[in-house]
Amino acid sequence: MKNSKSSFKRLLIVSYRLPFTVKQTEQGAELIQNSGGLVSAVLSMAERMGQSQEGMASKIHWLGHGDASLQQIDPATLENDTFVAHPVFMDEVVHKGFYEGFSNDLIWPLFHYFPSYASFRESDFDHYQQANTRFLEELTAFVEPGDLVWIHDFQLMLLPDMLRQAMPNITIGYFFHIPFPSYEIIKLLPRTWRQALVRGILGADIVGFHTVDYVQYFMQSVSEVTNLPIIGQRIVLPDRSVVVRDFPISIDFNKFNLTGQETDVVETRQHYQNLLRNNKIIFSVDRLDYTKGITYRLQGYERFLLQNPDWHDKVTFVITVVPSRDKIGHYQEIKREIEETVGRINGLFGTIGWRPIVYSYTSLTFTELMALYTGCDIALITPIRDGMNLVCKEFVASRQDLHGVLILSELAGAAQELKEAVIINPTDTQEVADAIKQGLNMSPQEQERRLLSMRTHLQNHNVFRWSSEFLTAFDDVLSNQPDMETDLPVQPFIHAFGEARQRLLLFDFDGTLAPIVNDPAEARPSETLKKALYQLAENSDLVVISGRNRSFLEKIFDGIPVYLVAEHGAFLKKPDQDWERLDLSAGDWVEPARSVMNQYVERFEGSFIEEKETAIVWHYRKVEADDIETQAVELATQLRGGAFSIPLTVIQGSKVIEVKPAQHSKGTVALNIFEQTPYDFIVSIGDDTTDEDMFRQLPNWAYTVKVGAGVSNARYRLARQQDVETLLQRMSEALIEV
Repeated sequence: MKNSKSSFKRLLIVSYRLPFTVKQTEQGAELIQNSGGLVSAVLSMAERMGQSQEGMASKIHWLGHGDASLQQIDPATLENDTFVAHPVFMDEVVHKGFYEGFSNDLIWPLFHYFPSYASFRESDFDHYQQANTRFLEELTAFVEPGDLVWIHDFQLMLLPDMLRQAMPNITIGYFFHIPFPSYEIIKLLPRTWRQALVRGILGADIVGFHTVDYVQYFMQSVSEVTNLPIIGQRIVLPDRSVVVRDFPISIDFNKFNLTGQETDVVETRQHYQNLLRNNKIIFSVDRLDYTKGITYRLQGYERFLLQNPDWHDKVTFVITVVPSRDKIGHYQEIKREIEETVGRINGLFGTIGWRPIVYSYTSLTFTELMALYTGCDIALITPIRDGMNLVCKEFVASRQDLHGVLILSELAGAAQELKEAVIINPTDTQEVADAIKQGLNMSPQEQERRLLSMRTHLQNHNVFRWSSEFLTAFDDVLSNQPDMETDLPVQPFIHAFGEARQRLLLFDFDGTLAPIVNDPAEARPSETLKKALYQLAENSDLVVISGRNRSFLEKIFDGIPVYLVAEHGAFLKKPDQDWERLDLSAGDWVEPARSVMNQYVERFEGSFIEEKETAIVWHYRKVEADDIETQAVELATQLRGGAFSIPLTVIQGSKVIEVKPAQHSKGTVALNIFEQTPYDFIVSIGDDTTDEDMFRQLPNWAYTVKVGAGVSNARYRLARQQDVETLLQRMSEALIEV
C-alpha cells in the first residue's frame, strides 16, 4: 500500500446525505460531525492527500442533500475545521420522486432482488434526472482543476457522466454501496433507463463495488447495454477507459476492538447478562427492511427450539430492529409480521421465568451496541441480500476475548471475506436452526481459531485501507495510462515477431486497418499506418483480407507489396501478380436476394444496396430509425430462410447485411495461404463476424486478435481501431531495430 502524497489538490465527496447534523447555538449554527465509517475513511484519505500550497491541510468539501431547515442558515457557517458542507436544495416534489420514488421504490428493491416491490413510474425517473442535475449545478460551482471528485451510491448514478460532459478533464470516482445485480434484473428496467444509468456510471474514471460478483454483473450489463469493449478490468470508451474494481468496504477495527473494555460497556454488558440470568445470548441488530430476512431468522430460531427442548430456559434471542421508513406500507407490514412472529414464539415456548426472545424496536447507543456485541454468544446476521453488511465485521472486531460465534448469510457481501463464519442460506430455516445448535455447542478452541482468522483479516483490511486503496487506484490510473488498450502480452508478442523467420500477417480492412466511417468509399488507413504496413510487408507475408471489392483494395494498397483478398475470399491477388478468382459459383441467386433487400431500401431512407462481383450488400449506417438493428436481424433471418439455387452465407456485419456464396470465406483463404509455407509466426487481426472464420481456421498457437467488443474465438483483444495502428507501428519499429 502506497504512502506517498497523492497528486490531487482537494477531495470533494458527493453523496445523498451530508456527514453532519446542524445544531443551533446562541452563537449560531454549529456542525456536529457524524462518526460513521465513511466519514472516518474520508478523513484518512484527505490526510494522505497532503496539504495545500500554503502548508495548511486542505478541507474536504462534502456535497449532499439539504433539508429545508438548512436554508435558514448562513452558508458561511456550514464548515468546521475539517469539512465544508455544500447542501443541495431542491423542489420538494422533485425530491420525493427522486428519493422516495426512483431511489427507494425502484432501485433499492430491484437491486436487492425484490422486483415485486419495485415501482416503475416515469415521473420518478424524470425527478431522478432533475435531482442529479441539481447536484451537478451545485458541484460545478466550486470544482477546480486538480480536484478529485468521489461520488457515492445509487441515488447519483447519472451524476458521473453529467459531470464528465460539463468538465471533461476532471478526475471522478464512483462507489456503489448496495449490490449490483445480474443483467436479468437490470433488463427489467426500461431500455432508456438502463442505458442512462449504466452510461451515467461510466462517466467516472474508477468505479468501485464491494465484491468481485458485483463487478462481473456490472461488466455484463455494460457489455449488453453499450457494446463497449472490455479489456480485463477496463471498459474502453472512444477517448478514455474506466477501471472497474472491487473495494470491499470495512470498519475502524481499532475502535471496535478497544471499546469493548471501557468501563461503561463492561457495566452495561454485566447488567444485560444479569437480566437474562446468564443464559446463552443470541444477538442480532438490523434496520427495518425486507432485505434483512428477519422473519426467516425468527422462524429458524423457532425450529431450533422445537427440535432442541433441552435448550429451553438456557438461551435467549435478543433481537433489535432499528426504526426505518415505518410510515410506508411495506415496512409497516414487515414490522407487524416480525412482532406477530415474536409474540407467537414467546407464547409457544416462554415460561414465567423465561422469555425466548427479547425484542426491541429502537436505536441502540454505541455503548449498548458494544455491550451486546461483546456479551453475546452468537451473532446471527442473516440478510436475504446485503451489499456488504458491516454489523458482522463490527461483531468480529469487538471480540478481543476470541469468544463468540458468527452465523452469517451467504447472501451478504461480507461472506466472501469472512469465510470462517458459519455460513448459511437465510431462507433455509433448518440450516439456520442447525447453525444455532452448532454455534451453542462450539468448543472454545474452535471459536478462537475462527475469530482469530477473521480478526486478522479485518485488522489488515480496515476502512482506512479501503479508502487508501481507492486513492491509490486513482494515482495508478493517471500515472500508468496504457498506449494500447489490449490484453495481448505486447512485449513477448513483439519479441516473437522480431525473432521469427517466416511471418504471416492477416489483417481485416474496415474497423481494423481503417476506422469505420459513414461513407464506406471514404475509408482509408492513415499515412503513418501505410508506412508501417510497407515496412511490415517488406519483411513478412502481409495479407489484407477484406469484404471490399478488387478495385477498391488495389487503389488503397497501391505500391505496398501485400496479398489482397477481396469479397471475403472470392478473389486473391499475390504481390506483382494478377487477380485469381476463387469463387466459381453461378450468379442466379443474386436477383432473388436483391428483391428481398429492395423492400428494406424502400422502407428505410439512407439505406442502399452495393453489388459486388460475388456478393450483394445492404448498407444501413445512415438510417436513423430506432429499431433498425431489429429490422436488420429480420432481413438476415429472411435471407437465411430463402430458397436459393446454391448454399449462401448471410453475414451480419457492422451496419451491413451481406449475402455471398458459402463456398469461400476469409477462413478458407487464410487456411490455404497458411498451409503453403512453414510459418513460425502468425497474427490475425479483425473486428467483424466474418473474421471469426479466420480465427477458427488458424492453428491454436497463432496470435488471433479481435478488435472491439463482442464474443469472439480470438485469443486476444484490441479495444479500438487506433490500438491496431499503435501495435503495427510497434511491430514495424521492431523490424528497424533488428
